[in-house]
This record gives sequence, C-alpha cells and structure tokens, in this order.
Amino acid sequence: MSADVQDMSFEDALRELEQVVGKLERGEVPLDESIALYERGALLKKLCEGKLKDAEEKVAKLTLDGDGKPTGTAPLDG
Repeated sequence: MSADVQDMSFEDALRELEQVVGKLERGEVPLDESIALYERGALLKKLCEGKLKDAEEKVAKLTLDGDGKPTGTAPLDG
C-alpha cells in the first residue's frame, strides 16, 4: 500500500475515496488519469476496510458486567 495512503486516518481516506468515485462517475478525467484514480481508489478502499475491521474487532472484544457496563476486553476467540 502506498505510504501516503497507509498513514491516512479513516475519515481522510473515506473523504478522498468519495472524491475519486465522484470524478470517475462524472467522467471528468482522461482515460490515463481515470486508471490512476481507480488504482488510488482501490488503495483507499483497502485502507478503509482494514480500519473498519480493526474497529469491529475492538468492539467485539468489549466485555460487560451483570449491569451491562463495560469491564474491559477479552480475546475474540475467548
């Protein structure tokens, strides 16, 4: 993954991905640039999916006490 994409926050990557998709949908760029935008979009999508998966795993690990209050985390396979 491109270093500049890898260091982006989820929000920044999603914002740029939306811009890339918009440009491609409107067809406002030449073919060569469309291909480069598509490749960048694929990297941004991969980053967003990875960050979402990490967040889902963290949420899945939360443990609750008898009153439903968070008490910490537990392994996903536990």
